[in-house]
Amino acid sequence: MKMDKLVMVLSLFSMTASLIACGNSTVTSVISENAPISLPEPQKDSDTSIEEALWGRRSVRSYGSEAVTIEQLSQLLWSAQGITSPSGWRTAPSAGGLYPLKVYMVVGNVDNLAAGVYVYEPDTHSLTKMIDGDLRQLLSDAALGQLPVQQAAVDFVITGRYEIIMSKYGERGVLYTHLEAGHAAQNICLQAVALKLGVVTIGAFDDAGVKKALSLPEGETPFYIIPAGNLSD
Repeated sequence: MKMDKLVMVLSLFSMTASLIACGNSTVTSVISENAPISLPEPQKDSDTSIEEALWGRRSVRSYGSEAVTIEQLSQLLWSAQGITSPSGWRTAPSAGGLYPLKVYMVVGNVDNLAAGVYVYEPDTHSLTKMIDGDLRQLLSDAALGQLPVQQAAVDFVITGRYEIIMSKYGERGVLYTHLEAGHAAQNICLQAVALKLGVVTIGAFDDAGVKKALSLPEGETPFYIIPAGNLSD
């Protein structure tokens, strides 16, 4: 490539919020506009009872190399924040039905889904891609180098905005937001058992590092990182 063309390419990258993922040097860029990606319809039953899911729930920190399917990803997202009624109620309870949470995915090894950062859109059961490229290493760095974050097929990141619930409940809204994040995380854990996937909930991370890695909007706080993948080979 000629020098003038190289300078042009570098200039274009500088116009986006480019990141260099540590370790594998993957160039990533923030996307300003992207069409929603429809997800498969979630299943409403399985061969695993709620009692079996509760019994089998464990923190799994090691994953196999097999990709997570788009159907499994769809099911996990629906379990966290999916719509379950015409009134817009969701799988996880929310104080005042205000729903302050968002669920992001740092995708690295999901069938038929390019690596990148996506956000779940509950109303349409779809994804919107926010950032191109594999950011699992960068997210792992923000999580104090924890290997499950780097090695998972996909990392779920649950975030929230306190002011949404505080507008109705005042300072108590902070507690309600934290409770709701716990509800959504447990739903993911139980759904993972039914799907024969491994997950672990992680709260040890640098908030500022996660916000930077995912280019989170101002006022959005990360609560959980939940790595997910197939069970070890």
